[in-house]
Amino acid sequence: MKKLLIIIVLISSVNLFGQDRTIKVDFNKSSGKLNTMFKECIGAGRANEGLRADWQQQLAMVKKECDFKYIRMHGLLTDDMAVYREDSKGNPEYNYQYVDVLFDFIVSLKMKPFVELGFMPNALASGKETIFWWKGNVTPPKDYKKWEDLIRNLTAHFKERYGDEEVKTWYFEVWNEPNLSPGFWTGTQEEYFKLYEYAVRGIKSVNKDYKVGGPATAGAAWVPETIEFAVKNNVPLDFISTHTYGVKQGYLDEFGTSGTVLNKEEFSVSGDVLNSRKQITNSVKPNLELHYTEWSSSYTPADPIHDSYHSAAYILQKLKEVGNAANSMSYWVFTDIFEEPGPRFTPFHGGFGLLNTQGIKKPAYFSYYFLNKLGETELQNTDKASWVTKNAKGDVQLLFWDFTNTHPGDKVWNQTYYVQDLPSKEKGKIKVEVSGLQKGKYTLEIYKVGYKSNDVFADYLAMGKPAQLTKQQVTSLKEKNNGAVIATEKITIDATGTYSKDYKINENDVVLFNLIKQ
Repeated sequence: MKKLLIIIVLISSVNLFGQDRTIKVDFNKSSGKLNTMFKECIGAGRANEGLRADWQQQLAMVKKECDFKYIRMHGLLTDDMAVYREDSKGNPEYNYQYVDVLFDFIVSLKMKPFVELGFMPNALASGKETIFWWKGNVTPPKDYKKWEDLIRNLTAHFKERYGDEEVKTWYFEVWNEPNLSPGFWTGTQEEYFKLYEYAVRGIKSVNKDYKVGGPATAGAAWVPETIEFAVKNNVPLDFISTHTYGVKQGYLDEFGTSGTVLNKEEFSVSGDVLNSRKQITNSVKPNLELHYTEWSSSYTPADPIHDSYHSAAYILQKLKEVGNAANSMSYWVFTDIFEEPGPRFTPFHGGFGLLNTQGIKKPAYFSYYFLNKLGETELQNTDKASWVTKNAKGDVQLLFWDFTNTHPGDKVWNQTYYVQDLPSKEKGKIKVEVSGLQKGKYTLEIYKVGYKSNDVFADYLAMGKPAQLTKQQVTSLKEKNNGAVIATEKITIDATGTYSKDYKINENDVVLFNLIKQ
């Protein structure tokens, strides 16, 4: 009996610690249409930043290469968008000239606004408390009827400008993270629900089919409470939105001075999403859409994990774990043109963006760039760190990765750990096997992101971390980190219809095989 026990332990150890993986699929066995919730929405800092030429140029590139459908941002109603004021008698005056410039551009890219209604125009605010360098007012309205009228007037303007059928496809989200009080909201939960109810009245009075939701909370909070409020008070609620981040402590640290630690728990981020879906399913409104309108590895725009090659595999791992639980997972954000703590003074500072201020692609960018290269049909696949797809032309795409959380633990901040040169260790081989292919000639394209491969932060470190980049340095970094094919092979598939390949992989490598039928 003792010998048998020892044998079992040894076998278990091989399965647990053996590094080789096999990804085995059959071209003729699909699991259905690929779920593209990962590119439904992307975040941006604030509306006024969207009036900048460089912001717009970057968004156009991101749309073309990653194909996000919606974009969400703060500050649509703040005073730098010149939306609302009152005359000497207290009568409201509305103005949407800046909003039109922004939304016209978004629509011109064939994107759609995920309309976050906030923050409070100063002339309508009940107090002076603000958040961020750009001073978004976070107080309740002094007059809820005037708030409702503003939202109604704005919604009617959208209807007139873009048409009913278009605006029906938009989402209207009331406020941002009202559970972070006094950070984003000086009122109570009850006052947030009042704000929500009046906003819904305004929107639905223009068209009852326009989609409104919330509570847009930090940390996946208030989901059951929001549903309960809506049902009890007969207030429309078309979707749930909330947020989650992958660090262990806190919710708001705009300057990155508190220090963050990447969570070691396997289902950080994804566990919140799965739980939110469970809360909805167990409620009296079990079919509500669920939109995570912010998520990332860290909630501060001063966290170097955002610049690190570790982020690419992290993003894919979390999206894979979420599965079908969310209707969208809106990564926060697409660009480092982002001024919550004020304009940044260095080109790589741990900003949220997939792109830095100069539009240089970070490793995280390529997660979405590679995802957008997947085919429309997903193949059956038991591997938990890959997607395998095919398209109508008979091409096959295999996106696979290793996610290894190498963070040393609670005693070291991300702000200390991820600013170093962090070489990746070998993780063995991945054996890829695709059966059921048509006989003939194929070309294999291989793409990769990992340590010193589309790893702009490693290149920046090698430059000596210059506080400012010259024009030549920007050009050099863009050319080296452009996501181009790293290798091609000519393949002949014989009558067996099977393609196989062994590929060495390191920690936090992300690899895309594109097998193109000739």
